[in-house]
Amino acid sequence: MTFKTLDDLADGQRVLVRLDLNSPVEDGEVQDNRRFDRHAETVAELLDRDFAVALMAHQGRPGRDTFVSLEQHAAILADHVGRALATRRSERGESERAEPASRDIGFVADTFGPDAVDAIRDLSGGEALLLENTRMCDEELPEEAPEEKADTEFVRTLAPEFDAYVNDAFSAAHRSHASLVGFPEVVDAYAGRVMESEYEANTAIAEKEFDGQVTMVVGGTKATDVIDVMDSLGEKVDDFLLGGIAGELFLRAAGHPVGFDLDPETDLYDTQWTDNHDLVESMVDSREDISLASDLAYEGDDDERAEIAVDGIDEKDHSYLDIGTDTAERYADVIRDSEAVFVKGALGMFEDERFSVGTVTVLEAIAETDCFSVIGGGDTSRAIELYGMDEADFSHVSIAGGAYIRALTGAELVGVEALEQ
Repeated sequence: MTFKTLDDLADGQRVLVRLDLNSPVEDGEVQDNRRFDRHAETVAELLDRDFAVALMAHQGRPGRDTFVSLEQHAAILADHVGRALATRRSERGESERAEPASRDIGFVADTFGPDAVDAIRDLSGGEALLLENTRMCDEELPEEAPEEKADTEFVRTLAPEFDAYVNDAFSAAHRSHASLVGFPEVVDAYAGRVMESEYEANTAIAEKEFDGQVTMVVGGTKATDVIDVMDSLGEKVDDFLLGGIAGELFLRAAGHPVGFDLDPETDLYDTQWTDNHDLVESMVDSREDISLASDLAYEGDDDERAEIAVDGIDEKDHSYLDIGTDTAERYADVIRDSEAVFVKGALGMFEDERFSVGTVTVLEAIAETDCFSVIGGGDTSRAIELYGMDEADFSHVSIAGGAYIRALTGAELVGVEALEQ
């Protein structure tokens, strides 16, 4: 890493911190998730070190139901920060004491106007304030060069109020938005703990050298993304274990009657096949590092899980919702012989316990194996919690999506480049 971190930042300053608290919203209620817990570690450290902290984050996009105020986020984050502060003090052997004011996260319904500036100036050391949704500012969203973002009123208004800028939003690091790339142009910039750990883990496949076998588990619904990853990492990965939508598309390329939509109202397979079939067919014909499912699972009679050997499929008359048990065990054996395992996407519809076999079997094999492991993508990481696994059994569980894909392939991350410069 060539960027500065919190270890390089002197205590007690006034800092502007960019988080990524973008969350699911159900009936107008923001849902708690892993991102709050992870970013709370950075915020708690800054408060513990007597920084005056103004926080920025985004939620949704204009025009979508998830485009809401960050007022609820402040309350959720405060709970996580309180627990993180208590843990830090307990680890130092400090006795329990009354709730300190620094566990509160203030909120102002303004991003860079007079109300925001006044609230920032009122901050004392050990206090934190969350500003309103950055995407409610017209200057935030357009993808423009960092120097152009630095010249926005948004950046020019807030930057003079701070001694330093901290970017902790690795999961948004592929976006050239004002709050991510504008401030490092005009303020000393540092990486927060989430940015630091995510970057180190997620670039490992492109930058580290492993002595033993490197395996990548490929699944999920965004086949185009993972096909690009497979194409880029052919020289780095010894075995790709396929499931999900991509798995069916590769089976189709191998001559099996699967990998297309049964319902004309859905489009999980057909468009992605049209966009990628030349590359997929070429990879199937020329690559020996791709492992495909030998059996698949579907909803059978009485709504029970049923399985069928791929070689026994004459036509696709079911939606296949998981890899089969034999495939899952075969994949688990490959993982147990691996020195490093990277996961991008679930192997089945694990939210339904009937179709969790593939994803859970593979994750349990990773957890039991003494290997370097990175679990990427919000959906897959959710399976760890859903099925009672311990996150500590994995080297890193990522909270990033698009940035994770880019980091795997070594592609440009403009938010990281802004910190490095």
